Amino acid sequence: MNAAYGARAEGLGRVDEDGVVSHASVSGVSWGAIFAGAAGAAALSLILLILGTGLGLSSVSPWAQSGIDAGTFGVSTIIWITFTQLAASGMGGYLAGRLRSKWVGVHTDETYFRDTAHGFLAWSVATLVTAAMLTSAIGAIVSGGAKAGASGAGSAATAAVTAGAAAAAGSTSSASDSNSYFIDSLFRKAASPQAAPQPDAVAPNAGASSAGAPVPNASDVSASTAEVARIFSAGLSSSAALPADDVKYVGQVVAQRAGISQADAEKRVTDTYAKAQAKIEEAKTQAKDAADKARKASAYAALWLFVSLLAGAFVASLAATYGGRRRDL
Repeated sequence: MNAAYGARAEGLGRVDEDGVVSHASVSGVSWGAIFAGAAGAAALSLILLILGTGLGLSSVSPWAQSGIDAGTFGVSTIIWITFTQLAASGMGGYLAGRLRSKWVGVHTDETYFRDTAHGFLAWSVATLVTAAMLTSAIGAIVSGGAKAGASGAGSAATAAVTAGAAAAAGSTSSASDSNSYFIDSLFRKAASPQAAPQPDAVAPNAGASSAGAPVPNASDVSASTAEVARIFSAGLSSSAALPADDVKYVGQVVAQRAGISQADAEKRVTDTYAKAQAKIEEAKTQAKDAADKARKASAYAALWLFVSLLAGAFVASLAATYGGRRRDL
């Protein structure tokens, strides 16, 4: 009679006439213990993540030769995340096993299975809650990284077009553009002492030189520079070789303004265009390398996060069985 009364008091099930407790109608899941363990695991995980963030920020530095390098920082981050998962999951699983209701008359194997399930469910709830809280932050980081990687390769290809448009509009900021250097180098005067007189200088009589040859005024010089910039931009944007007609035409402009022969001017045009193309291709390669490194880092981070979560699930289940045994003592 006392066993029957105790069974009814603990809500373990109904008791028949012989005093045998029936567990058919009793749930094997103690949701209160599961949610308690999940709350403890989520809270401890948050605390450890905040601590890890503080330690990480204190160990890095934007200055060269200061702080830890990227490789060490990555390894330490993986170790800390794994430790956070093990500690938080172990705590949550132990609470779920220790706080569950006591099962009377249940086989030892069944008790072991239920404790394992309680630990796994506590880990699952804590993981879902943590993921829900961090989804917005992680999504913003991943989205920003993807946009940066996608726009990195395109920015190098459009740099020449931007420079040409700025030169055509007469923008004062185009002088600082990397492609302005190549345009300006086309019109450098020959270093030889036998070079022709400076044709870019505007004579007192703006229409002619002392020898009677026409000298371009300032507006003509600006217009020719902008036209050459547009020709270069059109070729560089298509990543193709400069057409022969454009090489000949630009060579005439360069020969007139730099005081060199037509053949030397065309060679200068070809060489300068090749340098500009090589610089753009180098920028594209660097952007692709950076995007590839970011992709590999993201893949490694995802794999290690999977491993740490899997280890956390195992530790939570194991800790729950230990907590359940302590509960039944």
